[in-house]
Amino acid sequence: MTEQTREKEIKKYRAYDYSLLFLTIFLVCFGLVMIYSTSAYHATKYYNDATLFLRKQGIFALLGIPAMIVVSKIDYHIYVRKFPVIRIRPIYLLYLLCMALQILVIVIGDEIKGAKRWLEVPGLGSFQPSELTKICVILLTAYIAYIAPKRLDTIFGFFRVLLYVAPLLGLVAAENLSTAIILCGIFVVICFVTSRKKGYFIICGILFVAAVAAFIFLGESFRGERIDAWINVETHPKGYQTLQGLYAIASGGVWGKGLGESVQKLGFIPESHNDMIFSVICEELGLFGAIAVILLFVLLLWRLFVVAVNAPDLYGSLIAVGVMTHIALQVLINIAVVTNSIPATGIPLPFISYGGTSLMVLLMEMGIVLGVSGQIEHTL
Repeated sequence: MTEQTREKEIKKYRAYDYSLLFLTIFLVCFGLVMIYSTSAYHATKYYNDATLFLRKQGIFALLGIPAMIVVSKIDYHIYVRKFPVIRIRPIYLLYLLCMALQILVIVIGDEIKGAKRWLEVPGLGSFQPSELTKICVILLTAYIAYIAPKRLDTIFGFFRVLLYVAPLLGLVAAENLSTAIILCGIFVVICFVTSRKKGYFIICGILFVAAVAAFIFLGESFRGERIDAWINVETHPKGYQTLQGLYAIASGGVWGKGLGESVQKLGFIPESHNDMIFSVICEELGLFGAIAVILLFVLLLWRLFVVAVNAPDLYGSLIAVGVMTHIALQVLINIAVVTNSIPATGIPLPFISYGGTSLMVLLMEMGIVLGVSGQIEHTL
């Protein structure tokens, strides 16, 4: 075999992870089906257009999937390389952009259901900057850990690294505690994987739980009400949505009522195409469908794990770990809320719940990870 032939053979093994790509596209398509099933009644009643939410989400999917493929062809090191003219790394520009957007949310953001989390973009609708912040935290934390991994061997080094991300986390937490918890989880897991000494993370975990508890009970009163609603879901007025979701899960049985046959989505579960979509999946597709969806996410996380283990360098590995943590936390929290295992919080089910900003960001993250997988030799 000639040297030229060998090079061609090696290139065949450098193609990115098609299993990860197809799993992602399948979840997006399944999400579109469920969004139509769960939103048709609501869209017809209030907007006289049964396909309204399907079309909106479909547009983001049609834009996001090609964008994901384009991003997957970009060398992921470009995000931390200095520009030749202005001599600044793109990740720092993204950090400054996210900081500015989070400040704008606090100052002029649209208040929806008592929370300021969105900015109105003319011609495009609402945009949630905290979703873009997830990409920023993944790339920034992975880069800091990559250039100074030994720093994370001590608790003092951990807090020094935290200082870089803390301003952004604080701005997000001011209006969106649930997203801030996910961002903290991403940050901590990346640091934990990088560190060779894990013991001090127990102390950090205790401090984190104490900080969240203080934020809940000493902050806005509605957070304390959510705890009460969780404990007294059958009697508390704020527990109505969760209770209806539990009815949907129970009525689905093993095999479900059939796609499109949910009763609870007919006004009983408010905006069932959003965070409570998993309860309708359980009602229409039953326990079998719910387990199938969970297994799809498990397969997706497994492919992300494979990329993380085989990545060509620590930076690529930590990016995959960050994306894997992001998706895993959102799936766990969403299902836990729907089943009333934890207090209610606004976390969508990745790729399936309605939300254009969330879908686009997730697809961008998957594109970056596919870019990492594309540089792995002799794998997959």
